[in-house]
Formats: sequence, structure tokens, C-alpha cells
Amino acid sequence: MVAISRQPSVIFMDEIDSIMSTRTTNENEASRRLKSEFLVQFDGVTSNSDGLVIVIGATNKPQELDDAVLRRLVKRIYIPLPDASVRRQLLKHRLKGKAFSLPDGDLERLVRDTEGYSGSDLQALCEEAAMMPIRELGANILSVKANQVRGLRYGDFQKAMTVIRPSLQKSKWEELEKWNQEFGAN
Repeated sequence: MVAISRQPSVIFMDEIDSIMSTRTTNENEASRRLKSEFLVQFDGVTSNSDGLVIVIGATNKPQELDDAVLRRLVKRIYIPLPDASVRRQLLKHRLKGKAFSLPDGDLERLVRDTEGYSGSDLQALCEEAAMMPIRELGANILSVKANQVRGLRYGDFQKAMTVIRPSLQKSKWEELEKWNQEFGAN
């Protein structure tokens, strides 16, 4: 395995649930073999006490992971949706610059309005809101200079929120919280 020969190494598997979900009786043979081989290789990587290989898996569906995978991923870290303080920081970071700044009162309203939004949801929301002043220009967009485009307003975010909704339903969010209480390491 490349990771062992090139250690120290980190193996990162995003959306690990897509290949390591709970095994079922009606699963095809190729899928079963893939999972079995992964588990064998995982054991080889993690059983070497001198090894400097770390395996990290990311998922938003931990409850769908196979029990054998969970046994091997002994440290399970839950990263919750951003709270108000984190949303404020993320929004301030995304809205850096004079044309994108909002008055503090509007920023605080936006922080309250975006409860349940993930970091990527907030990014998409900011991008959608930033397009509002540009869309208003219509055909004039070709003749207007960048400094003539109006700045962002709270209303742009209100409109953007009709298009960009939180990607995680509250029931799913609560399900992840519950799973973390039962199986998480933090």
C-alpha cells in the first residue's frame, strides 16, 4: 500500500458511507469484496505499532456505516453545525471588503436567520446574495464599471434565502446529535 511505503501518511476518505455502509444479504458480490478488502487493508495499516499512517473518514451519515468499520474507527469526532458565533465569523470572512460589508445590526439579523445553515450553505448564500446587485443591472451590465455596482444589502440575503435553504433538515441534524451522544468520542 502506498500510504505505508510513504509514511508518515494520512488517508482521507470523504463520504466514507458511500462505500462502507452496512453490509446486507442482497448486496452484490463486488461490493462485498470491496468492503472486505478495505477492512483487511485497514487492519494492516492500523495494526502496525511503528506505523505513521492515519486513516480519517468523513460522513454525514454515520448511522449507515458498517459495524466493522465503526470498530476500526475508534475516535469518532462530531463536528456540529456552526453556532451563532461561528456563523458570525464565517459571514464576516465571506463579506470582507467595502462592497460586501453589512452594518452590524444587519449582520446580527443574518446570523440569527441562518441558524441551521452549514459552512457550505453560508458560502452558497453569500454567493447568491452577491449576485443580486449584478442581476439588477440587466443589459446594462456591459457598460457599468465595477465601482458603480451597489453594495450588498440585508434584503439581498433575504432574497437569497428563498433560493439557498439549509441543506440539512432539523430532524437529520437531531439524529446526528443523538448518534454522537451514543457513539461519538467527544
